[in-house]
Amino acid sequence: MKLVIHRYLPCTTVEGPGRRFCLWVQGCSIRCEGCGVPWTWSKQNGKTVTVEELFREIEKSRKENDIEGVTFLGGEPFDQAEALGKLAAMVKKVGLTVMTFSGYLYEELKNRTKACDLLAYTDLLIDGPFEKEKLDLSRPWVGSFNQRFHFLTSAYKYLENELVGMGNKIEIRISKNGLVSVNGMATQETLNELFDVSEFKKIKRI
Repeated sequence: MKLVIHRYLPCTTVEGPGRRFCLWVQGCSIRCEGCGVPWTWSKQNGKTVTVEELFREIEKSRKENDIEGVTFLGGEPFDQAEALGKLAAMVKKVGLTVMTFSGYLYEELKNRTKACDLLAYTDLLIDGPFEKEKLDLSRPWVGSFNQRFHFLTSAYKYLENELVGMGNKIEIRISKNGLVSVNGMATQETLNELFDVSEFKKIKRI
């Protein structure tokens, strides 16, 4: 079974609780206005990989980075629910947790036969489309206040009353060829300020 993906990070601390392997799938049928990653909408821009290949990378990260779980982002994960359900089952079998994002509502996903396995193996589901007029970064990992946290198992139930005030974080990576990449949740204004060329001129080497 295969997945069309955008990219993955072997280890991140800003895409869910603890240290996690994070997978961005490619392709989105929702396409929220104001989406922070519109380049993940078209499947044509993705890379096709097998579920087994991805699981090997997750296992490698589990051993090297001591990750506690895997996060599925998009794009829209439930557009590829069957393949992700298979991957999630493999992830759970080795003792890792699963966190899944969706622009669809939980109530709708429960009625989709193809979504059953992915839901069954998800510990924490965040649902709802991003709505730019409802921008809110007071809770971690989400961008608008309509988005909801569903604790489908007891794994992260302890976070339920701690979400407000936890805030969001970002990670910045600079590759050997100088390419700068950012992941995590931040406003476009914050990102613009962060990458303002005039600000870089103020930085001195120490």
